[in-house]
Amino acid sequence: MSPLPLLLLPGLTCDERLWQHQTAALGADRAVMSFALLPEDSMVELARSALVQMPAERFALAGLSMGGYLALEIVRQAPERVAGLALLDTNAHADAQEARDHRRELMAQARGDFEGVVLQLLPKLLHPAHLGDTALVSLIADMAACVGVAGFISQQTAIMGRADSRPLLKDIVCPTLVLCGRQDELTPLALHEEMHAGIGSSQLVVLDRCGHLSSMEQPDEVTAALREWLSAVDLRA
Repeated sequence: MSPLPLLLLPGLTCDERLWQHQTAALGADRAVMSFALLPEDSMVELARSALVQMPAERFALAGLSMGGYLALEIVRQAPERVAGLALLDTNAHADAQEARDHRRELMAQARGDFEGVVLQLLPKLLHPAHLGDTALVSLIADMAACVGVAGFISQQTAIMGRADSRPLLKDIVCPTLVLCGRQDELTPLALHEEMHAGIGSSQLVVLDRCGHLSSMEQPDEVTAALREWLSAVDLRA
C-alpha cells in the first residue's frame, strides 16, 4: 500500500513556508500538501475547506499553533478520514476572555501598524537564541506580510471562536504525535502534557532550545519525529 498523503497546516501569520523543511524531506515518498489558510473567519469553515481540498479519503494530518486548532476541528468533523494526527505547539482549550481581549487589541493595532504587531510577536514565537537569525526572522516577517492585515484579522477571529477540544481528546484513537518546544511561551509544555494525557494513542516529544515555531527552529528534529509518527500511521492504514 502506498504511503498516505500528509496535510500540513500552518499557524497564525504563517503560510506553507512554515513547513518547507518537512515538505522537502517527507515529500520524497508520499504526497505532502501544505497551503496558506483561506481568509475565513470561522474554524468550522476552514476545516470544511481543507477537507474539500484533500484528494484522498484518508490522510495524515499535522498542524502547528493555529494549524493545530484547525486539525482538531477537522478531526471533529471527519474523524474517519484522519488516519494520523500531529499536534505541534498548540493546545486544546478554547480562548479564555483575557486571551480574546488581547487578540482584539492586536487586531486593532494591526489596522494601523501591522509591522509593529509582527515585531511584538517575534520574541514570543522564537527561542531567544534564534532571534538573531536574520534569515529566519526575515522569513517570518515575509510570511506575515503575505498573510496581510485582512488575513491576520480573519485568522484571529477564527481562533477566538474555536471550540474547546478537550472533550474530543478521549475519542482520538489514531496514532498521534504531540510535540512542542520546551521554551514555547505561547503554548507551554503543560498544555501539551494535558493533550498527551487525554489522547491514549499519543506520543509526547519535547525539543530543547526551541520556542513556538518548532518546524523552523528545529527542522531536523521535527522532521525526524514526523517521520517516526508517519511510519506508525502507515502501518495502521
